[in-house]
Amino acid sequence: MSTTSEPALTSLPEVAAPAVPAAGLRTAERRQRRLAYLQVGPLALVFLVFFVVPLVLTLVVSFWEYNEYEIIPSFTLQNYADVFEGCLSGGDLCTTFRTYLSTLKFCLLGWAFTLVIGFTVAYFVAFHVRSSTMQTVLFLICTIPFWTSNVIRMIAWMPLLGRNGLVNDGLMSLGLIRTPIEGLLYSDFSVVLAFVHLNTVFMIVPIFNSMMRIDRSLIEAATDAGATPWQTLWNVIVPLAKPGIAIGSIFVLTLIMGDFVTVGVMGGQQIASVGKVIQVQMAYLQFPAAAANAVVLLGAVLLVIVALTRLIDLRREL
Repeated sequence: MSTTSEPALTSLPEVAAPAVPAAGLRTAERRQRRLAYLQVGPLALVFLVFFVVPLVLTLVVSFWEYNEYEIIPSFTLQNYADVFEGCLSGGDLCTTFRTYLSTLKFCLLGWAFTLVIGFTVAYFVAFHVRSSTMQTVLFLICTIPFWTSNVIRMIAWMPLLGRNGLVNDGLMSLGLIRTPIEGLLYSDFSVVLAFVHLNTVFMIVPIFNSMMRIDRSLIEAATDAGATPWQTLWNVIVPLAKPGIAIGSIFVLTLIMGDFVTVGVMGGQQIASVGKVIQVQMAYLQFPAAAANAVVLLGAVLLVIVALTRLIDLRREL
């Protein structure tokens, strides 16, 4: 029986993917780049018109001259010299430093109280409220004060804190005091109280968002390792909630530093702040001086933001 040799099997050549011309790739990349520019264009335009242009105009006006009758568009550094007048000489603190110290006092007190209240509320909602529906309801309750204007919310404290308000009447009826307490209204206490009332929600929301991103298995692991609730809170939850704390702190500090309505209404026009100084200069049509103060205030706010971002790397944490 004759055997015939079978032809050797040859490997089939691999089918190569069709090569895309380099010119086609460059065209696709340019198309994607143009599409990205079109998508970001409206937001960039809004940012340019409502932020960059006013900021540049404020900076330009801060170098203009002015008198009782007119504003002269000529370059001068006198407005900044007036801001820091007496600050470089020895002796007592100048008016600008005293004003900034007063504003810094309100910032620190408002920040401390809003942080404690905001962290407590966010912790309760994030870890003790299991239902997402109930979480939404509680957040709506937190936003109820924003259904009215800031001025109305501040005026609502006056019947409570006034000399003949409900607080003094209640304390006197209980026999705890004999004469009304004078420092409840038109004082530092009322200003700080209003700041806490107005700005606590800006601390609650970012801290809550950070807490909701915490892996619950980490808390279970800490509990299984024998950590107490306080140890778990301090060593697990607080470090992981730092981005929310930093963002909330930036919101609260920047809002308080530039606020002049709260200081004017709750302080009875008797308490100084940087925002109040700028508002008074605007009322007297001293726009270059107000612009110079606004630029200095912006620099102080930026320093605060840079300090917070140095403590916490938000890009890495978020």
